[in-house]
Amino acid sequence: MSPEVRSARFVTTRWSLILTAADLESPDAASALSTLCDTYWQPVYAFIRRRGRPPDDARDLTQAFFARVLEKGYFQDADRSRGRFRNFLLAALQHFLANEYDAAVALKRGGGAPHQSLSFDSADEERRFAVAVAAHTETPERSYERRWALSVLDQTMVRLAARYRDGERRVLFAHLQPFLLGEPASYAALSAETGMTEGALRMAHHRLRKHFAASLREIVAETVEDATAVDEEIRYLMTVVGR
Repeated sequence: MSPEVRSARFVTTRWSLILTAADLESPDAASALSTLCDTYWQPVYAFIRRRGRPPDDARDLTQAFFARVLEKGYFQDADRSRGRFRNFLLAALQHFLANEYDAAVALKRGGGAPHQSLSFDSADEERRFAVAVAAHTETPERSYERRWALSVLDQTMVRLAARYRDGERRVLFAHLQPFLLGEPASYAALSAETGMTEGALRMAHHRLRKHFAASLREIVAETVEDATAVDEEIRYLMTVVGR
């Protein structure tokens, strides 16, 4: 099942996904876990790499982590009132690496429960990791948070693009997306490219930025304990990206 289909089935918070994944009797448990894996494997991988594991081991341990959290019932102890999903997942990962490494090695060699199937491009993630290492000297926790923040922005862009996927809106999105965080250098040049008036482009740009902000809030709201924490989490993630 594709991530898009899974997302459509689970239009809910990440905490609700955790509860579904933790319910081993639920027919949707595997799909819920797979959605979590597909969405959040990058920060897990980044943390493991920063801990000094080579790429192949990091990939295996990332897969083993998500398999073990299901097999060992880590998510059954999840409590939304404890706070941000970002922190919960990191604590689960640290526990896994501290206490479950031998089991993970056995799982890698074919013992225990089957691997959770993840569809990720570790080669692409390695390129990102190399750039991050060259630009930043940071702890594994900082690497995790940076990749988490970038993952949130990636999810936001996917959700935003879905609003602009049809016909002329998709073309407009392609022209305006590079200017989400600022103003175009020349509305006149964009007008010549798109055939729209400068006034119409200004309005479209304003709407796009509003939709981006709304999509970002939606994504972040799925990972925090309540609505009052959304603004604080957004500010924190933007600080992480800007480090």
